[in-house]
Amino acid sequence: MAIALDIALAHLTSRKRQTLVSLTGVVLGVGFFLAVSSLMRGSEKDFLKRLVDNSPHITVYDEVRHPHAQPAAMQWPDAAVLVRNVKPQRETRGIRGWPVRLAFIEALPGVRAAPVLVGSAVLSFAGRLEGVTLSGVVPEKMKHVSTIEEKMVAGSLEALAANPNGIIVGQGLIDKFSLHLGSTLSVVADDGVSRPLRVVGIFRTGNASYDESQAFVLLKRAQSLLGRENRINRVIIQLADAYAAQTTAQTIEAGVDYKSVSWIEASEDILSLLLVRNIIMYSVVSAILLVASFGIYNTISTIVMEKTRDIAIMKSMGFHARDVRHIFLLEGLMVGVLGSCFGLLLGVGLMWVLEQIEIRPPGVVEIVHLPVWWGAEQYALAASFALLSCVSASYLPARRAGRVHPVDILRGAT
Repeated sequence: MAIALDIALAHLTSRKRQTLVSLTGVVLGVGFFLAVSSLMRGSEKDFLKRLVDNSPHITVYDEVRHPHAQPAAMQWPDAAVLVRNVKPQRETRGIRGWPVRLAFIEALPGVRAAPVLVGSAVLSFAGRLEGVTLSGVVPEKMKHVSTIEEKMVAGSLEALAANPNGIIVGQGLIDKFSLHLGSTLSVVADDGVSRPLRVVGIFRTGNASYDESQAFVLLKRAQSLLGRENRINRVIIQLADAYAAQTTAQTIEAGVDYKSVSWIEASEDILSLLLVRNIIMYSVVSAILLVASFGIYNTISTIVMEKTRDIAIMKSMGFHARDVRHIFLLEGLMVGVLGSCFGLLLGVGLMWVLEQIEIRPPGVVEIVHLPVWWGAEQYALAASFALLSCVSASYLPARRAGRVHPVDILRGAT
C-alpha cells in the first residue's frame, strides 16, 4: 500500500496544473454544495418552526371524524322506507365532559394541552363595529401551548387572569379603534349579549389579518358571552417532539372520541412541496460535483495514457492488475479527500458570510437574516458525495490501466 501511495502521489504531482484544476473543481463543488444545502435546509427548518411553533401540534375539535350511525338505520338496515331531511335535535355544541378528557390528554408523556372556546363576536367602540374571532382561554395553560405571550407588546396573559373583565387584542385592532392599554370597549355576542371589557394586553404577530381579527378573554367570560356554559370546542396541544404529532393524535382521538388533527395532517401539501424542493436543490448542487468529477476523469485518463509503458513495467515486475487499479483509485481518493477538506472550509466560510447578510423586505420593520443551518449531517453528506464522485470518476481509467498487457506494450516499444 505504501508503494501504491507513493506512485499515486508521484503521478498527481507530475501533472500539477491538471491536478490543481481537478482539485479546485472538487473544492468549489463541496463548498457550494454545503452553502446552498445549509441555506435551503435552514429556510426549511425556519419555515417549519414558524408553521409548527405558531400553531398547535394537535387540535382536538368538537366533532367526530366519522358520523355516528343513526339508531333507526342500525335497527332496520334493510328498511323499505328511507326518511330524508330529518332535522336533528338542537343542542349546545362543544366537547362534553371536557375536564375529564383534558386530564386524559395531559396524562400522556410529553404533552401540554389547553382548553379553548372559539366563537364569533363584534367589538364596539365609539360607534365603530368590527367582527372578531373571540377565544376563551385559561392563561396559565395557554402560555405553555402558544407563542402569544412572546408576541405581547403591552400587558400580559397574567393580567388577563387577574381581571375577569379583561380582553387581549391585536395591534391591528388597537390602531383601527385608536385604543390603548386600559381602554374599555363593548363585546357583542351572536345572541346580542353585550359586555364592556377592558384592554389588558396587546399583541403583535406580524400577521395583519390575525392581529386585526383575534381577541382573547377568560374561558369563563367566553362561555358566558357565547352561551356555552361548561363547554369548550377546542383543545390545543403542544408536544415535546413535534414530529410525533401524527401518532399522538391517533392515540388522543381513540381516547377522547373527538376528531384530533395533527399539524402534519393539516399541512400535507406544504410538506410535499418541501420534499420536492429538497430533491430539486440536491439535484442542482450535486451537478456541480458531477462536473468536477469529469475533471478528475480527464486527469487520471491522461496519466494512464502517458504512463502505459510504466504500467507495463510494473506488471512485468510482479504487480497484479488489482494493484494497478488500486494506484489509480488512490489518485481519485486523494483528490477527493483533499478537495473535501478544503471544500468544507470554503463552505463554512460561505455559510458564515450568508448568515451575516441582513435583509429588510419592503414594508417590514424588523431586519431579517438568512436562515443558515449548521447541522453536522450536511458536512458528512457533502464530503461523502465528493468522495463517491471522485472514486467513481477514477474507476474507468483504473480499470483500463489494469487491463494493460505488458508483453504487447514492451514489444511495441522495442
